[in-house]
Amino acid sequence: MQISDLLKQKSRSVATVRPEETVAAVIAELARHDIGALVVSETGSDVAGIVSERDVVRRLHRFGQAVLEEPVRTIMSAEVRTCAPGDSVDSLAETMTEHRIRHVPVVADGVLVGIVSIGDVVKSRIDELQRDRDQLVQYISGR
Repeated sequence: MQISDLLKQKSRSVATVRPEETVAAVIAELARHDIGALVVSETGSDVAGIVSERDVVRRLHRFGQAVLEEPVRTIMSAEVRTCAPGDSVDSLAETMTEHRIRHVPVVADGVLVGIVSIGDVVKSRIDELQRDRDQLVQYISGR
């Protein structure tokens, strides 16, 4: 299965935030969309970074509530691993596990076209296992 197959099963919209927005604004957007990460983007189609709930919590713990008024660029991860629509879900799962990341932006021809979470990858794996199980049951029962 390819990343493009995952994207067909979910919304293509990607929640983004501009680098100069405050950390407080990030928290509000995460809550509003009920998601765990935002792509940091100047235009909505580029990837300047990524910011997650984990980034926020760790900075709050280290620096206190003053961090809420800081721009998101001060807490975002600027080194972002991305994938392409043609990449395999299996290779993405390996990357996510190896680098301990939970959200990966999908980029095609330099343009942000989606985002995949570890939950999307797990759901894909479960669906694949269910299909395999169903095929084995059909084969064994002779249907």
